[in-house]
Amino acid sequence: MDTLILDLLDPEEARRPPMAMKDYSDEFKADAVALYESTPGATYKSIAADLGINRATLREWVVRDRERRGVATAPAPAGRAPARSGQTAPSADPDERIRQLEARVAELEASERKLASERDILRKAAKYFAGETNW
Repeated sequence: MDTLILDLLDPEEARRPPMAMKDYSDEFKADAVALYESTPGATYKSIAADLGINRATLREWVVRDRERRGVATAPAPAGRAPARSGQTAPSADPDERIRQLEARVAELEASERKLASERDILRKAAKYFAGETNW
């Protein structure tokens, strides 16, 4: 009877299997939280999209991790600094130029850490899913 009602309301929805709950390992969760926390200007949406998980799921993991560590919850992602989109004009003052270059180096190092974390997470995920297939 339920299938008939669903067919009448949305035939495409009735044919689609129900969405399964995914079970992520504690290691994957910890890696995802670490990636979010170590990425300047990151949003839940951007990191979740990179990892192929739901934004709300990632947010829940981050909140739980912060509660576990006793860290105050940070402001909403909108309050985080946006990712740097362009370069500032070089300064004529050598000291200012050095500060700009040091900031750029720090930004590139953070980006490198993010990419390395993403790579490691993807490697672990590939191993996990390769072992999960029972062909």
